[in-house]
Amino acid sequence: MEPTDVSIKQVSSETDTMFRPPVNRAMLTLDRSFFRKTIPLSAARVFKPTDISNVRKELANQDLLVLPRVSSIREVKDQEGSVFKGLLLRENVKVNDKTTWSPTIQALVEKGTVALGPYDLTLEYDHWTYAEIIASILPEDLMEEMPQGFTQVGHVLHLNLRERYLPYKHIIAEILMDKNPTIRTVINKIEDVGSQSVFRTFPFELLAGENDLNVVQHEQDCEFHFDYARVYWNSRLETEHRRLVDKFRPSEMVCDVMAGVGPFAVPAGKKKIFVWGNDLNPHGYEVMQDAIVRNKVQEFVTPFNMDGREFIRSSSKNLLDAEPLTVTLHPKIRRDKKRKIEQGKEDPLPPPKTYTRPNIVDHYVMNLPATAIEFLDAFPGLYAGKEELFAPTTGNKLPMVHVYCFSGHSDNEVDDHIDICERVSERIGYKITVDDCVGGSGDQTVELAIHNVRLVSPKKQMFCASFRLPRDVAFRKV
Repeated sequence: MEPTDVSIKQVSSETDTMFRPPVNRAMLTLDRSFFRKTIPLSAARVFKPTDISNVRKELANQDLLVLPRVSSIREVKDQEGSVFKGLLLRENVKVNDKTTWSPTIQALVEKGTVALGPYDLTLEYDHWTYAEIIASILPEDLMEEMPQGFTQVGHVLHLNLRERYLPYKHIIAEILMDKNPTIRTVINKIEDVGSQSVFRTFPFELLAGENDLNVVQHEQDCEFHFDYARVYWNSRLETEHRRLVDKFRPSEMVCDVMAGVGPFAVPAGKKKIFVWGNDLNPHGYEVMQDAIVRNKVQEFVTPFNMDGREFIRSSSKNLLDAEPLTVTLHPKIRRDKKRKIEQGKEDPLPPPKTYTRPNIVDHYVMNLPATAIEFLDAFPGLYAGKEELFAPTTGNKLPMVHVYCFSGHSDNEVDDHIDICERVSERIGYKITVDDCVGGSGDQTVELAIHNVRLVSPKKQMFCASFRLPRDVAFRKV
């Protein structure tokens, strides 16, 4: 799988200056030929090819050159032009100064196993990493807060550069594309997600490469094909997608209210979980339809293209009214194995597995962190008049609601959790507190759990608040 969220680290201060790339802080147009550097070193010429391995072991601890992406074994020539295998030595070892030789080097020379000679090591642009190259170009006052990361979606690398780095945006993009062979397109976000579209897309500028945002993205063993310019996708959320999907059990019913292209819905379907996935964006809906077929989860995942509130209010009723659905999956079997079973040479296959869709919703997922909490006002009265379908009359529980949201990034995260509880309470008309968690001092039937998803910015944190819909909300007459 291609990397999706890659840190960009500054060059270590421990890296010796002589092995760093040449510096040009006035460069605004990438000149790859500038980054060619010849470093005078010493090499131990090994006379017998059969000795190379043993010599390397003897020199390894303190004498060999240790440099990332550089092999210490080289072909070296003597004064007559004969070619031998040689080993590059540390930069402080000097051919004509035996005081710089270790006892090991001296012993190998005295035995006639090796001879020391000069060697010019040439490093070029391709040798150095993005971080090393950009650190030799950016002005020193921009070094402390270098661009800290990028997101990769398929073959597209997505930057979110601060204003002070914009004069260097094209050179940054070119270097990144050079150093990441799976990248063919580099873009920069120029406005916030959703600033111009309710579909969570964002305006961007092409910085380098092909003007092609039709990507193929893999996540949780699923494949998605989409135009990154027309739908929302955030590769940084893969861990969160997996975390929540892992909470669902086979044969449960999940309603994904803001499903996007299906990063929750499609992987859940692969795990034999029934999902109704909804998204307002017609392009996202089309991509989700394609992903459902492409990943062969048609029997478990059904797509919708509706307003979120309308979907919440209609899903519970429509599921109650829907015809029963049972999916039967037979074990896959090779022809040769089937023949052996028929001949009585192997045990019969286990019986087929059946999965029956519930007629009530087990989970609602609301992954629209900027505004999802506002949609909670659709839940009051969700199952009004249907009390007999739930505990204590039956074993059915009311749905768990998993709502994503943003809050501050306080020194004490409890303050953020209190803020989230207050906002949730306001929308559902029922007071939920941070103590309403399993093992808490409040109402444990709410099963509140607030998960810190990721830090979006120094003052902005993304959370997932999960709670079981209270009876007073679900059965309220509205």
